[in-house]
Amino acid sequence: MGTLVGHVAPGFAFLALGLWHLFSHIRLHAQQPSSYRSSPWFPTSKSRYLELFLIMLASSVSVSMELFIGPESHQPFDSDGTIPSNHLHNFEHSSISITFFVYAAFAVLLDRIGPAAQYGLTQFLGALAFGQQLFLFHLHSADHMGVEGQYHFLLQIVIAVSLATTLMGIGLPESFMVSFVRSASITFQGVWFVVMGYALWTPSLIPKGCSLALEEGHQVVRCHGEEALHRAKSLVNIQFSWLLIAITIFVISFYLVLVRFYGEKVEYSMLTKEHLLCEESDDVESQEGGKVGERKSFMEIGRGSVPNDMER
Repeated sequence: MGTLVGHVAPGFAFLALGLWHLFSHIRLHAQQPSSYRSSPWFPTSKSRYLELFLIMLASSVSVSMELFIGPESHQPFDSDGTIPSNHLHNFEHSSISITFFVYAAFAVLLDRIGPAAQYGLTQFLGALAFGQQLFLFHLHSADHMGVEGQYHFLLQIVIAVSLATTLMGIGLPESFMVSFVRSASITFQGVWFVVMGYALWTPSLIPKGCSLALEEGHQVVRCHGEEALHRAKSLVNIQFSWLLIAITIFVISFYLVLVRFYGEKVEYSMLTKEHLLCEESDDVESQEGGKVGERKSFMEIGRGSVPNDMER
């Protein structure tokens, strides 16, 4: 992180993960509304662990970029083996990625072993990853007071929602709303990362009265005066509020579309089954009716034959 690509790339990763979970939870709830049970991750038709493998891959790439590819010397340490001040945030970001890698790796292992506490432990590992993310962004070594600090402060609110709903999911596995809000918050994280990357490192998008300045080998936004800083932070707050409204409209609309699609398929399937059952019951009744008719005709023939014998 610390660059446009460093924010946009993980932003798209979070966005894809959030949309995938949003889609999967809504589909699962639409298909099984009375027996819905949340899942920390979802298999695909191509590979059972594709989601988890992609998380591990993205985390590995992120660590490599932060510690080995990004630095000019292609290693994050100083000549005496210590961590220089301008690389502290690289270690912070890579620690977040390592925690998500640990979550995905153990999620695969737990699914392969299948212990009784698999669901709770997987949710706990997910909560740990979000907790690590919140902890390191809250105590970030980067700017806390400027425009970038305001973006990070608002990001922490979204991460806190992801953390809280993941912890709630341990005790409420059958709650669709907990899973829905968590998926929406992960989607929001992704969008906010992308917006942050473009807003902080695109010169034409820097607020009036502010500009990019090079500090400790990194470009940061610096505002010239308190009024310009206050205006820039207010614009960040307005961006966040507008995105909150837009994402709310999107996730609710997404829910309605998917419920209509998958709900109709389930309803059609149920109606088809009921129709087949009705046809089978009608066939049974007609067969039983035919047997009763045969018995009646046989009895009538029997009754008719008795008087003839007596007459004889």
